[in-house]
Amino acid sequence: MRQTVSFQHKAVYYQTGEITDHTKELWFVLHGYGQLPQYFIRKFKDIENEKRVIIAPGGLSKFYLEGFYGRVGSSWMTKEERLLDIENYIVYLNALADQLLEKVNSNMKITLLGFSQGTATVCRWAEKLDFQFEKLILHSGAFPPDVSFKHLGDILKDKQVYMLRGDQDEFINEEREREQEELINKLNLKVNHIEFKGKHDIHIDSLKDIIKQ
Repeated sequence: MRQTVSFQHKAVYYQTGEITDHTKELWFVLHGYGQLPQYFIRKFKDIENEKRVIIAPGGLSKFYLEGFYGRVGSSWMTKEERLLDIENYIVYLNALADQLLEKVNSNMKITLLGFSQGTATVCRWAEKLDFQFEKLILHSGAFPPDVSFKHLGDILKDKQVYMLRGDQDEFINEEREREQEELINKLNLKVNHIEFKGKHDIHIDSLKDIIKQ
């Protein structure tokens, strides 16, 4: 007989600097499958400064990338107990946001970014949020098909939404692009599409362009 139990859980996150009176922007950046937040956050060093603090949470499930030792990666969820994983990471992300947003003023601009597997994670989180944000960036990933399209569409209708992809991204093909267009139509959103020269990785120059807009 399957049962569940609730208990307290601690999780780490990384940030690029202290949140001070000079901080104007917070970016929550959610990594992809097999990555760790302490390394993922380094990809944003060219856009972080005292006015822009980057926050990198980490997937709650960790595993060895090869065999039984060596490099470790993490995942936001798998198909095994996926709904429980989603529930748990949303509780974690909300607790993190609550803790950080106590330190900021109401004029703080907040950006949510998901990369690869983190794009589905950030969309599911955005659907449950009780704080305001300015931008949603889906980098090298997609909207998941299991959100409430009406509800998420309403949340995003006054937000700046971007989808970034590399022209050599090995995980994106024509079929997946068609599926995404159907989901975007269901959301009834205006999405800014940005294609860059590159593969499945963070493209900092595209993010710099978004910051300028």
